[in-house]
Amino acid sequence: MKQMIARIVYFGLLLFTFFPFVESSVALLLGIGYGLIFQNEFGEISKRYSKKLLNIAIIGLGLGLNLHEAVSVSKDGFFLTFISVLSVFTLGFVFYRLLKINKNTSLLITSGTAICGGSAIATISSVLQPKANQITIAMAVVFVLNAIALMVFPFIGHYFQLSQYQFGLWSAIAIHDTSSVVGAAKQYGEQALEVATTVKLSRTLWIFPLALLIGYFNKKENSSYKFPYFIIGFIATMLIATYFPQGEKVYHILQGISKQLMVVALFMIGSLINLQSIKQAGFKTLSYGILLWIFISILSLVLVLNYF
Repeated sequence: MKQMIARIVYFGLLLFTFFPFVESSVALLLGIGYGLIFQNEFGEISKRYSKKLLNIAIIGLGLGLNLHEAVSVSKDGFFLTFISVLSVFTLGFVFYRLLKINKNTSLLITSGTAICGGSAIATISSVLQPKANQITIAMAVVFVLNAIALMVFPFIGHYFQLSQYQFGLWSAIAIHDTSSVVGAAKQYGEQALEVATTVKLSRTLWIFPLALLIGYFNKKENSSYKFPYFIIGFIATMLIATYFPQGEKVYHILQGISKQLMVVALFMIGSLINLQSIKQAGFKTLSYGILLWIFISILSLVLVLNYF
């Protein structure tokens, strides 16, 4: 009886995540809740198809990027992005050594913090091939910090009397996911929203070299490594959206479908977590994510206050 209930709940929640009003964080939490309450007998299916869905979703998300807009971002945004990415990965390596957490989890959290949150974690996980619980833990850390940033960043911005331009730069660098960047900047003002969106767009492009670099080093350690062809698909869809803008309406629909496929995949990934994996992650992993986020938030705020 319990097994039948578990199956009904699983497929019910899985179908629920296909609805467009269900967000990534909600799907992940539903998956984690299911994994903790029930023994997921669809573990192998969830593991296999979540990776396939992530790859398809990443390719589709390229339709929402315009290469010219991203490349033409202001030199201020590029400078801050370069400094932040370099600093986060350098400090991430130091904290990884000091805290002695899992290497894959460390890379996923660092990638999400340095570039664009859940999207970066999803992309890097397709290259790195980590365990499902490592992806879930990294996603959970990033989503929690995103929620906090969405609430507190506008207050901090007003406290330090940041201009809308300054706040746009700061939020685009210090907040993980694009949705949270947009949400925080929108509360601050229209100019802040425009600046934040543009800088965040350019920051997303760092996924390409990062995924290829991690894939290269992972190839040396993993004989089963497969080239991340989905990155080629991502670049192809971005170029299509850039040079054939007349299909914008269709691209928007396909991008929406891709985002929802990522939501579904996150539910599947979350459903694979259990109490044992949470205990394995421990306080050190959470501390790792928090320390990185606090560091980049303070560093980017100091740079914005003093140089922009």
